[in-house]
Amino acid sequence: MASGSSFAPPKLRDFILTERLGSGTYATVYKAYRKGDSREVVAVKVVGKKTLNKASTENLLTEIEILKTVCHPHIVQLKDFLWDAENIYLILEWCSGGDLSCFIRSRRILPEGVARRFLQQIACALQFLHERNISHLDLKPQNILLSGSVLKLADFGFAQYMSPWDEKSILRGSPLYMAPEMVCHRQYDSRVDLWSVGVILYEALFGRAPFASRSYAELEEKIRSKQAIELPPGARVSKDCRDLLLRLLERNPDTRITFAEFFTHPFVDLEHMPSAESLAKAKELVLQAVQKDEQGDRPAALSLYCSALEHFVPAIHYETDRQRKDALRQKVSQYVSRAEELKALVASDNRLSFEEARTSRDVLREMSRDQPRLLAALKMASTAVAKEEHGLDDYEALDMYQQCLGELLLALAG
Repeated sequence: MASGSSFAPPKLRDFILTERLGSGTYATVYKAYRKGDSREVVAVKVVGKKTLNKASTENLLTEIEILKTVCHPHIVQLKDFLWDAENIYLILEWCSGGDLSCFIRSRRILPEGVARRFLQQIACALQFLHERNISHLDLKPQNILLSGSVLKLADFGFAQYMSPWDEKSILRGSPLYMAPEMVCHRQYDSRVDLWSVGVILYEALFGRAPFASRSYAELEEKIRSKQAIELPPGARVSKDCRDLLLRLLERNPDTRITFAEFFTHPFVDLEHMPSAESLAKAKELVLQAVQKDEQGDRPAALSLYCSALEHFVPAIHYETDRQRKDALRQKVSQYVSRAEELKALVASDNRLSFEEARTSRDVLREMSRDQPRLLAALKMASTAVAKEEHGLDDYEALDMYQQCLGELLLALAG
């Protein structure tokens, strides 16, 4: 039997190994079929025992131990592991879409919406690992596989169980995606994974890593530099996306975004990521919206329809069946139409109440000519009303209403 490093795939009792998908320092990965009726497609990672030194043996054992214990939709599943006299075999879940690196290269850059959905899936897997004190330590597009539009973290050879106080100083991973504290051989901890996520998001959006270099020396110089990371000139990304990128790519781990802040960041928005629960959440909210609508509570119905739509959109992304996808789209367009109608009705109701209140405001204004505090409060109220009517800035309008009420209360106390 041939060893894992030769060109002829090795023979396995229950699997037929076919094309070679790629090879690393001590492993070769093949596409394979399970023998028998199921013909299940898998990936088989073949590690030649002769190629293993102490460090690579430890890496392999870590990978097996972690993959055996984790089960998550965004982490590659280890189905089994076997060995014989020459090789160790990891039987892994098959991901038909290749890796994220090839996906980005084939499209040059990804639209922000696509990059965000990918980021949500990476964040979801990282949250699961973080809760179990596991750090990947080698996050890069080549270690993120695609199965349809689903991302899965792979290659846990460098991963470690890390306590919050457990710091390492061994150099691991790939320099282009490595946190500065790793490259500079300083103590580091699980926060290096957050830096790597920043580099991956940057590359997805702009087609290159922030430290793209022609040589290792140039790369090391850029990483060691104290200069803050900047987005490419003319970068067109949303405010939330820019904020997250710059906070992930913070050279100092102590000022870098924390895991808790990352998982709750508005750009990551795990609450609205496409998942198996999206549709159930959307249906529950839409039932409440219909109920409020029937009761004539238009503002509450409008708010609930909007919340439902925030879950319906990810539900459409999650659905793979074309017919169900189209049926969902039709339903959603009906809810959007009703939300638009309600929006117009609520605005018209508000306008009427403003009109009715106008005469009383005029009377008050006349009465308050010699009351400067009251007059200032009424002017502020009129400006707030105008801002709200024209939908200019809801937060500013709300702030003005609060100031106006403060002035009125002081006038009343006087």
